[in-house]
Amino acid sequence: MVQLDELKLITAANLINLRTSAGMTQAELGAKINYSDKAISKWERAEAIPDAYVLKQLGEIFGVTVDNLLTSHDEWKPIPTVEEKPEPVYSARIIIAIAIVGVWTMALTAFVAFWLADLIVPQVFVIALPISVLVYLVLICVFHRRKHLQYVIAFFVFSLFLATYLLSYPRYNPWQLFLLLIPAEILVFLSCNIRVKPGKRRRKKEN
Repeated sequence: MVQLDELKLITAANLINLRTSAGMTQAELGAKINYSDKAISKWERAEAIPDAYVLKQLGEIFGVTVDNLLTSHDEWKPIPTVEEKPEPVYSARIIIAIAIVGVWTMALTAFVAFWLADLIVPQVFVIALPISVLVYLVLICVFHRRKHLQYVIAFFVFSLFLATYLLSYPRYNPWQLFLLLIPAEILVFLSCNIRVKPGKRRRKKEN
């Protein structure tokens, strides 16, 4: 008599073979029978076995009988897997550093070009400050490094105010701009700390 553990292994092997032969992912199969991919994974790891109703559904999907799902098929061979080339992994820190150095290199290039034309324009470095912070902000979002995101946004806002002030000085002395900086920074920190209360979510059935 087939033991339960052995039956789980047989069903798992059959399910894996049928699903892979049909070119389905665990999520796709789960969607067809209204179960989560975690449940499919448990069945394929032989940690659990589908109930009779689910076995009937699986049989209809793959065009086999329930008995076929519960019977060992020694003639089945595992489907050869195509060896996938590992995707290149790039260092996020190096990419961010290159981007920021690139911004300041362009600023230095512009400064030297003006200097060769007998013009001293230090304002290019003032403009480079908020641009480099913006580049950093965008890249940490791209690489999902958002641990200190609110501080980066706050510094970006500060750099905009500082650049505006320095570009206006000494012709003007708009120190009043920094009075606006205080509520602007408060808004940044408040906005970054908004939390959505978790609501009740419908969970798919798991065996």
